[in-house]
Amino acid sequence: MSTSTAYSKTFSKIMLFMALLLVVSMTGCGGGGGGGTPAMGGPAPPVNLGTTGDLKAAGSYVILVKTAITNTGTSAITGNIGISPGATSSIRGFDLVPDATNVFSTSSQVTGTIFASDNVSPTPANLTAAISSMEAAYTDAAGRPAGTLDLGDGTLSGDNLVPGTYTWTSFPNVDIKGDITLTGTATDVWIFQIPGTLDLESATQVKLAGGARAQNIFWQVAGAVTIKTTAHIEGIILGQTSIALQTGASMKGRALAQSEVALDSNAIIVP
Repeated sequence: MSTSTAYSKTFSKIMLFMALLLVVSMTGCGGGGGGGTPAMGGPAPPVNLGTTGDLKAAGSYVILVKTAITNTGTSAITGNIGISPGATSSIRGFDLVPDATNVFSTSSQVTGTIFASDNVSPTPANLTAAISSMEAAYTDAAGRPAGTLDLGDGTLSGDNLVPGTYTWTSFPNVDIKGDITLTGTATDVWIFQIPGTLDLESATQVKLAGGARAQNIFWQVAGAVTIKTTAHIEGIILGQTSIALQTGASMKGRALAQSEVALDSNAIIVP
């Protein structure tokens, strides 16, 4: 074989390989509302919530707020609850039972421990640190480089979302009108940057596939979050204002709000 022939064959193989890479890249980038085509985001490390088990860390609470937690009906909460600077009196609808030491309270509706700023030491200091941890996590998530922009013009339904960061700017309010699926492995991360409100419509679900885990999903929301009647969401909600779960809604994750959380006969389990 001549040198020119060998060079020609090598060049042809290189060009074929590059063409295949281009096809794979274009196929992997989907989007929009529906169709089940994965929408591509960029890689992202998880948001740091601190060490689970350390009561000074946001990651040790299933619900953590500043001002109030209200509950209507009977809810089933698995995980710790914390409020600061709000006091025990700002936790309503749980029929709290103070511990003899007054370090915490319990409730028949909570499989976990309930802490408030007016409990005795070390609870106030722990909660101050936990709230700072929550605020830092919100800032971290909000400050990540933008990923996939304005997916579905703020309306999602039937989407299959691969790991990455999803950012809305021109359409600040996100409305999930139909089931969506997050497909990835146990170590993959999703970050949703929402400068307005987040609504999950009644009876819709955020589903996980391929080993994806709720602990690696972060909803950073500047406005109010509303999980409507019988809807289900997965992941950590980092809310700058309020989070409301309407009647029968459920959640696997954490509700971390910089104002209040409102519940109505909900099931929430820590991831």
